[in-house]
Parts: sequence; structure tokens; C-alpha cells
Amino acid sequence: MSVTVSAPGKINLFFTVGAKLDDGYHEVVSIYHALNLREVVTIKPAHEYSLTVSGITEGVPTDESNLAVRAAKFVSRAPVAIHIDKSVPVAGGMGGGSADAAAVVVAVSKLVGAKVAISETVELGADVPFAILGGTALGTGKGERLTPLETKGVLHWVLVPANFGLSTPEVYRTLDELRPTPESRDPMALVSALRSGDPEAIAPLLHNDLQQAALHLRPELQETIDALETAGALRAMVSGSGPTILALASNEADAIRIAEVCRGIATSGPAEGAQA
Repeated sequence: MSVTVSAPGKINLFFTVGAKLDDGYHEVVSIYHALNLREVVTIKPAHEYSLTVSGITEGVPTDESNLAVRAAKFVSRAPVAIHIDKSVPVAGGMGGGSADAAAVVVAVSKLVGAKVAISETVELGADVPFAILGGTALGTGKGERLTPLETKGVLHWVLVPANFGLSTPEVYRTLDELRPTPESRDPMALVSALRSGDPEAIAPLLHNDLQQAALHLRPELQETIDALETAGALRAMVSGSGPTILALASNEADAIRIAEVCRGIATSGPAEGAQA
């Protein structure tokens, strides 16, 4: 018997970072948005744990350091063979590894008949609970306290991955160094705009605290932001901890055109969470 589950990559439409906590995490306020860009995971019982990858393979570990293996052990100690067909850019600030872990949690739970609360999966990473939930959601705490948000229609995005990665811990450390005192920012204006579904109203309200640190570490990312906006994007910014740049387009046709000009990926959201 095998079980196949897909889970979405994500972008953060809004992301503020509070002070560092004793456990090393930061308090965050985030608006997560799941994309129709999905990781597909297939698992089956095995005599020992194994992991294979297709699709985007460069930079993906296939040993037990991969979060997908840890996710399988989190649910059950019965060994499984895991295969991941990757579509989400690696180390791109889009939660691809978290999507893999979310898909594995759902798949292994189905395989062995286990029940795991979404909130418990934050132990695997702050973005894993949302990859299970999907849609659009307000995240607080470390990101695991999720409130689904009402949205209208479909939003069209362009994603431009970089040819290098950025370490998420390094981005957070850099932000702490650049900005010793966190600034508060209210997400509710964006929450209201999302209910309208109007990309023109949504665009100026997109925000990411981590952009400052990502641009400090990799100033050339500003060139991609500028190119996307010159090509007609309503707004472009760093996605999560980077280095992928996201851009909001007015409609699907514009997203496809901008993606062609900027060598990006046209996609849309919100998407469903992890599902068989």
C-alpha cells in the first residue's frame, strides 16, 4: 500500500518579526498564502527509512537530515520509503521543505491510522502547520496559531527564484543586528483588502520585515524587484527569508507575460492545504 499527498508552497503577504524568544524563535505576525505550486509526496511501508527526489533535485538532501524523514518519525516509528516530486524552489523562502513535511505527516497518519493535531506539527518547523491548513491565514506566535482568513477570487503571482540560497537563521540574525528594536505594524488593513479580492488594493499593503536583512546580505535582489515592477507587477518584494522574489500581477495574462520577461514562474492562490 502507498499513500500520495500533495502540499502547497507558500508566500507571506505580510510578515513582521518581534523580539527573539528564549527558545531561539521569534514572535511573528504573518499572513500566509498557499500557492498552486505543490510538492507531491508518496510513501509506502519499508524495512528502513529511505528518501528519493524528482523534479527539482539540486540541493535537496536524501538522507535523514531531510525534514521529511523527521516528519515521518514524528508520526510513527514504522519505517517508510518516501518519494518527493518537488516543484517549489529549494531554499527560496517559500516553505518547500515545510510542504514536504506536511505532506508526509498527512500521508503517514493515513497509512498507520494516527491522529496528529495541526498545532503539534510546529515542532517540525514554524511553517508546517500552515502547509497542512492551506488557503490564506493569519499566523501568530511562532506562526503556528492560525486563523483562516476570508478572501475573494484568485490572486496571480510571479515568483523569481535566485541561483543561490539564503540561510533562514542567518537572515533572522542579520535582522536582529540591523534592527535591535522591532517595530509594530498592523495587518488588519491587508486582511480587509483580501476580503475585497482587489489586487490594486492589496499591493501597497504587502510587507515583509525580513526583506531588509535579505537585501543587506544579497543587495542584487533589489535588481529583480525593480525588474518585476518595471515589467508591470503591481508590487514586488522578497518572499519570506528569500531569496525568491514574489510579485503581484493584476490578472493571469499579466502574470504570464511578466514571468516570461523576468524568467519567473506564474502561479496563483489561495490553494488548498495538504491533501491526498
